[in-house]
Amino acid sequence: MSEKKYVIIAAGGYGARMQSAIPKQFMLLAGVPVIVHTIISFATVWPDAVFIVVLPGDEQERWEKIRKKHLKKINISSVSGGATRFHSVKNGLKQVKEKGIVAVQDACRPFANEKLLMSCLETVMEKGNAIPAIDIKDSIREVVKDGSRHRNRMRFKAVQTPQCFDATVLKNAYRQTFSESFTDDASVVEAAGAKIHLVEGDPGNFKITTHFDLLLAEKIMKCDS
Repeated sequence: MSEKKYVIIAAGGYGARMQSAIPKQFMLLAGVPVIVHTIISFATVWPDAVFIVVLPGDEQERWEKIRKKHLKKINISSVSGGATRFHSVKNGLKQVKEKGIVAVQDACRPFANEKLLMSCLETVMEKGNAIPAIDIKDSIREVVKDGSRHRNRMRFKAVQTPQCFDATVLKNAYRQTFSESFTDDASVVEAAGAKIHLVEGDPGNFKITTHFDLLLAEKIMKCDS
């Protein structure tokens, strides 16, 4: 598959829910920063990909030390993020200079496996986008003004990353004015008029958000080693 591949690593946040002085993407997982695992998971499957890491503006120095220690052989550039995830991804897209495909991946999803990445790649090349999603196991309720009400979980999916798009389509979608409804890249592209195509996600491809998630990730790494 010779299509040009870009991977935008969304690492612009500070991870307030982790309550750590170190942004969660730089916290250690099996002795290595989480973001390193995330990038390597892609580079192993898509060795010709160009990586664009979107960082908090004041974390460039820390990132450079990590890059030089762990990722010297991988084609990576970095840019500063914006006020929201939307603005951060928009900044990253400025580095996409050629036609091809763009995958946007959360920096704290270190377990994207080969099956998932190849499924996303095949679907985006065929249909123009590919969004991994998994079934919701728990019952769900919608919070409303006077309380809450049951909703049928079978009608809903939990969405993951990487979210993959034709580069031209994604760049055009990000020319829209920001909206609070833009919670991910799929919502931005959908608002621009595109039909979204789901692929089967992977429950193991979870996002590290809390200390519990980090402990779980450590357990997984130990089992896989």
